[in-house]
Amino acid sequence: MTRLTGTRPVAARRWGCTTAAFLLLLLTVQAAQKADLSGDATAGTINHSLTLLQRLQELLQNGNGSDSVLRVRTVASDEAKVFHTHQLLLSLQSEVFESLLRNQSVVTLHEPPEAAALFEKFIRYLYCGGVSILLHQAIPMHQLASKYRVWGLQRGVADYMKTHLASESSQGHVVGWYHYAVRIGDAALQESCLQFLAWNLSAVLGSAEWGSVSVELLLLLLERSDLVLHSELELYTAVEGWLSRQQPEGPVAERVLRAIRYPMIAPSQLFRLQAQSAVLARHYGAVQDLLFQAFQFHAASPLHFAKYFDVNCSMFLPRNYLAPSWGSQWVINNPARDDRSTSFQTQLGPSSHDAGKRVTWNVLFSPRWLPVSLRPVYSDSVSGAVQPVRIEDGRPRLIITPAMSSPDFAGVSFQKTVLVGVRQQGRVLVKHAYSFHQSSDEAADFLAHADLQKRTSEYLIDNSLHLHIIIKPIYHSLIKVKK
Repeated sequence: MTRLTGTRPVAARRWGCTTAAFLLLLLTVQAAQKADLSGDATAGTINHSLTLLQRLQELLQNGNGSDSVLRVRTVASDEAKVFHTHQLLLSLQSEVFESLLRNQSVVTLHEPPEAAALFEKFIRYLYCGGVSILLHQAIPMHQLASKYRVWGLQRGVADYMKTHLASESSQGHVVGWYHYAVRIGDAALQESCLQFLAWNLSAVLGSAEWGSVSVELLLLLLERSDLVLHSELELYTAVEGWLSRQQPEGPVAERVLRAIRYPMIAPSQLFRLQAQSAVLARHYGAVQDLLFQAFQFHAASPLHFAKYFDVNCSMFLPRNYLAPSWGSQWVINNPARDDRSTSFQTQLGPSSHDAGKRVTWNVLFSPRWLPVSLRPVYSDSVSGAVQPVRIEDGRPRLIITPAMSSPDFAGVSFQKTVLVGVRQQGRVLVKHAYSFHQSSDEAADFLAHADLQKRTSEYLIDNSLHLHIIIKPIYHSLIKVKK
């Protein structure tokens, strides 16, 4: 593709513009013909659009009739990649190219190496309207689209990033995409990355990209109560490793350590951390009050503890822990077949005072539950016919209720969280998390858009629905003590 640069003859430039304009005119005429024939039952379509796209691609590859030249340079190299292009096609896609080529036919562009390596793909998109990219090419391609204001490509790359968060890569990519989204101010991409990291944190903690997490991202994650991981101790261990590698300034390290929810860690494990954690020893003064409060929480009954301490704060709010004491996994084979039920037990609460107390939970799953408004009713006609009801009118329903009541429930309510696992890019990851409180036994929108009738449904793994039910005790202050 590389050619010697120089000024093309005026006739050649005019020929290039004429050719490009003619091809675009053909596309316009084709669209108009399709619209004119859409109302005729005998209408037929003769579609040669793929041939037309091939002609456009050949126009770029061969440089036939080009009237403009782009020279792409990088700081790391003295050589320039040269592209013989057509001003009309570039101007139609990019107002930046329209301005650059208005009064000159040869333009030198300076790009970072990663973007320069993709410039041929970028130009091909301007001619053909399509491009294929890989995970590591998403950011530089998005940068090119943003720089030259090719808005369709910019949106397309952003959508690609949102739908490929689950893709597996050797070094990880979600953390890098989040940091990039912050830099460019893409709030939607930020939220998509943050939600993925929160719901699949255990996988991230054990990956190479955990070390690339910024302080700001780490603090945002630690603030969240919807983190999905095995236990708070797992989170502390990962944070300890992050602090050891990053060596942030003292105030930053102390702020990170104070975001750990120590009451959610068993006393025996807290004792071990005090004795063995070098990070905790180094910053013990900053978290001493939190550790003391955690031991008090485990020593007294929650009801008594709530009389003197504010338990309506994040420190006493469990995250989505996958440990068996917090819930149970439930794999429903062929979920569209019929109703299913199961039961499991959880701890009454994380306080060691209640270590021996258990709560039994009953769970009912129905694949085709019908709301009252859709249930069959008899009409007033003579035949007394019943309104037809289709299977697809029903929706999945999951009901979780305690199998018992106890005075121990005083001062505590239970938040139920249901995680739905799916297989994406060969990995089982959390796709949705539904949460509802004690005042409700079910999530109103549970799998509202899932088609469980199809074996190929994205919500099914080998024709099974993978759920993980988590019960989170929420403590409430019963008495306000005046100080």
